Amino acid sequence: MDKFRMIFQFLQSNQESFMNGICGIMALASAQMYSAFDFNCPCLPHYNLAYGLGILLVPPFILFLLGFVLNNNVSMLAEEWRRPQGHRGKDPAVLRYMFCSMAQRAMIAPVVWVSVTLLDGKCITCAFCTSVPVETLGNTSHPGFSQGEMKRVLARIPCKEIYDGQELIANEVAVRYLRCISQALGWCFVLLMTTLAFLVRSLRPCFTQAVFLKSRYWSHYIDIERKLFDETCAEHARSFARVCIQQFFEGMSTDLAAARCHPPRKTPADAGEAAEKLLGITDQSTMNSVLKSWHRCKPPLHLHQPALPSSNGWAQQEHPPAHSPVPRREMAAYYSRV
Repeated sequence: MDKFRMIFQFLQSNQESFMNGICGIMALASAQMYSAFDFNCPCLPHYNLAYGLGILLVPPFILFLLGFVLNNNVSMLAEEWRRPQGHRGKDPAVLRYMFCSMAQRAMIAPVVWVSVTLLDGKCITCAFCTSVPVETLGNTSHPGFSQGEMKRVLARIPCKEIYDGQELIANEVAVRYLRCISQALGWCFVLLMTTLAFLVRSLRPCFTQAVFLKSRYWSHYIDIERKLFDETCAEHARSFARVCIQQFFEGMSTDLAAARCHPPRKTPADAGEAAEKLLGITDQSTMNSVLKSWHRCKPPLHLHQPALPSSNGWAQQEHPPAHSPVPRREMAAYYSRV
């Protein structure tokens, strides 16, 4: 169990490297999925285009959504976007930076799928086989077909075993023609994606360095703040449970001692340490109020000690004097009443 905990802590501390690894695995998985996929073109005029473009575009869309699902920062982005304003403003530049960072990682697997599909050529051959220029590549001396018969014959080009239009246009010629176009589109797509990735990763910080550094800093801050808040809540819940269980057993021990005329045992020292970690929040309603206050009104981003409110509002002095710090338990009790 300790080994799994160490692995989980390592993944949390190296989340960016972990997410890059996940994106790489998804990219390899998408290529493997395509190689294992049994491509069966329907070879019908009204279904070839839908089937070919569906195989080309639908799986990348699913992989793109899956990249967002596997990213732990999606919930953090949604929480930051939907939270109330409170004492802390929301910077749209930070939200855009967070979304763009997640979108860049999520697009790796779809790009690999589209690239492999175009370079393979089966989808384009199935989707556009009815658009082969018969006048250029076919037999012009062959007796003419009607428009419907022509499409029916050309739609069977991907299905070599049932193709019956060799007199009109050779199957190998049409397949090579469509596959050549598909591979050209595939390499153009790879070049376009590589150029866009270079521009985004390399040139964007050069033109907006100050905005880039600010957005990256505060996105890291939001991530770290959320992790620390979760850790603090987990520690408080652990201390709360320890004290609650300890009080239950103390009550049972007192009842048994009264029934058997035995003196109750002394309270262990760790129970007092656990009670000290509760910071004065010792009941369910108070804890619910604290969590609700954290969601509705997060503290402002300045490190000055806030003053305790008087009976008619905030105190006049903004910060308490250095020789009289506000106790942590009183501060926790105050925030539980906000």
